[in-house]
Amino acid sequence: MATTKPNTTDDGQSFANFLVQNGFVSAPVIEQVEAVRNKTGQDLTQLLIARNILPEEDATKAKAAFFSIPYVDLKQIQIPSQVTSLIPQESINFYNFVPFELSGNLLKVAITDPGNLSALQALEFLGQKQNLQVQLYLASETSVGIAIGKKQNLKRVVGQALKDIETKEDVKRPAIEKKAAEPQVIEDAPIIKIVEVILSNAIEGNASDIHIEPSEKDVRVRYRIDGILHTSLVLPKNVLAAVVTRIKILSNLKIDESRLPQDGRFHMEVGKKSVDLRVSILPLIYGEKIVMRILDKTGSVPTLEQLGLRGKALTWVQENIKKTHGIFLITGPTGSGKSTTLYAILSILNTPNVNIVTLEDPVEYFMEGVNQSQVNAEIGLTFAAGLRSILRQDPNIVMVGEIRDKETAELAVHAALTGHLVFSTLHTNNSIGAMPRMIDMGIEPFLLTASVNVVMAQRLVRKICPHCKQEAEINPGLILEMKRDLVGVPKEYLEGLDTENLKAYKGAGCEKCGHTGYVGRYGIFEVLPVTNEIQDMVLSKASTHKIYEAAAKMGMITMKQDGTLKVLRGETTTDEIIRVTTE
Repeated sequence: MATTKPNTTDDGQSFANFLVQNGFVSAPVIEQVEAVRNKTGQDLTQLLIARNILPEEDATKAKAAFFSIPYVDLKQIQIPSQVTSLIPQESINFYNFVPFELSGNLLKVAITDPGNLSALQALEFLGQKQNLQVQLYLASETSVGIAIGKKQNLKRVVGQALKDIETKEDVKRPAIEKKAAEPQVIEDAPIIKIVEVILSNAIEGNASDIHIEPSEKDVRVRYRIDGILHTSLVLPKNVLAAVVTRIKILSNLKIDESRLPQDGRFHMEVGKKSVDLRVSILPLIYGEKIVMRILDKTGSVPTLEQLGLRGKALTWVQENIKKTHGIFLITGPTGSGKSTTLYAILSILNTPNVNIVTLEDPVEYFMEGVNQSQVNAEIGLTFAAGLRSILRQDPNIVMVGEIRDKETAELAVHAALTGHLVFSTLHTNNSIGAMPRMIDMGIEPFLLTASVNVVMAQRLVRKICPHCKQEAEINPGLILEMKRDLVGVPKEYLEGLDTENLKAYKGAGCEKCGHTGYVGRYGIFEVLPVTNEIQDMVLSKASTHKIYEAAAKMGMITMKQDGTLKVLRGETTTDEIIRVTTE
């Protein structure tokens, strides 16, 4: 059946005039852009997007209105696999369109360019071949790109690749012959496709880590999304060596070394995302395990408020990062967001009139204007050795990835006392535990109290999905516990909350959150400013309980109290707070 075609005729009114007349862009701005377009021949819509004059989705909406085509945002739609299977994947990739809904014999298809006649003819042919009426919608390049990436159905694509592999004799050889066959297996398109799809699906799904784990009989692929691991795929054991070798090649690692751990890194572009993947390979009894950390370079550094800091905690952080010397410590376990917080702070301080030098293990995000270095223990470049050299680089601000030993701690204290602002992390369960930990490392208490400005502890909790958020029942015991948590909380934290009738929320689970009820994460915090009173208590070896009492009088709230406040504001759940604060 025929395709429902858009009205692509321009009846004397150009798209530029249309934008001005309908208030999308002012006349002076469109004149400037038109001048550039006339010189370069670039597409007007792309110029508007590239110069940040119109957001991509707004520009697409304007284009849809101009061509009289309905607009659709595919990022907000869960596309059934049976719909995408109606059109060959090769056609979808080549013509840059994607089917997203089937109603009776009406197939809705999103396109990016209404003037692409070959794409329109291909759709008309495909519609006639399957006796379908095709209705066109306009979507942005990003929207279609993400949809095409997502709809390379992980299990379907990998399943087909595995079938292709099964036809090859070298995969069927006994394990004793496998080693010699690995280079040929790696060059096969199916293995390359399997690795590519595993990586692209993780990136498009906003995973932070990819785990490829061998067992006795198979290989499990898991993604860590919002801090929780989810199994996404199980591969047969006979492809493990080929998958590992392919990733080693990408990471520039030794493909013939399978007995020792290896670390590497490689870069990848998926749609509009530019990511670095940090690779760690560890030999296990059933083969080599791979963990890849995904570092999205296109994402902007969040603000302190976006991280979840509020009230006095935010004020204390802002005041202390403005100081010219001293130590700012962030504590918490691995994966609690310490590095992200440090980068957020450095982005605030990163100005042309200061020299910022970092020593990291490894460098996770590259920041323009910041001098970043990376430790390498194999050649003797440890945190201590690196920090000693950094102090000869005339720095104003120093960031040390982690204080692990006495030598690094002593150098950090020395740097703070000689006029440098030092940022670092420490593995302790709470803010108050940082001081005894440093003393245990061998730092004299009087030097510690003279150098440390503030200690901040943090954890990451998952945010409730806004699309399926609903009120949750709270059992009486939990209500009593939450009311106890609110005792002593400063009034500025309680603004807008009904502390008499406590309410909590949860995500029911929907397609947009993968039926988990959560989307994204942010922090719960505990900020301890090291005031004169706190210094005296540390020097007199006061108990943790006494220090907490003194800090509470200053207005400090604990991580659990901060979490409880975020539960009452409908930002996270009680389950999340219990999960991350229970010791």
